[in-house]
Amino acid sequence: MEEKIIAALDNIRPFLQRDGGDVEFVELTEDNVVKVKLQGHCAGCPHAQMTIKQGIERLLKEQYPEITAVESV
Repeated sequence: MEEKIIAALDNIRPFLQRDGGDVEFVELTEDNVVKVKLQGHCAGCPHAQMTIKQGIERLLKEQYPEITAVESV
């Protein structure tokens, strides 16, 4: 499952990189919460939480409904 999540994040990454940011997969918890770390401009952006919830989480849940949430660490 982790490999699938990393592959999905690789598809999202160009959109973040276009704005000077990036995302790093940290872990998948036992209760199917994906933990990621935003990098670059995304790390300090006031819209970072919106990027995680309305962008990354929405896309990952569409592809993998068993994912319960995406959180930033």
